[in-house]
Amino acid sequence: MPAIIGPICINSVGGGVVNFGDSFYLSPKSSSKTASGSGGGNTGDFIIVNNIVSATNSLDPDVNDQNIVANN
Repeated sequence: MPAIIGPICINSVGGGVVNFGDSFYLSPKSSSKTASGSGGGNTGDFIIVNNIVSATNSLDPDVNDQNIVANN
């Protein structure tokens, strides 16, 4: 389906997939895992975070979350 794309701003380049228009199949070429506390992933202007208690469980018993084997 055709689309009209407006202004675009890419602030950083570190990986990922950018697609404009139609696509049949997109897949990641890398994966990573991050453990962040309450409000730790917030981005933007004028953010106010009020956390009384914050605990992050970084244990991962299943180990494999997003397999990218043979994804060329």
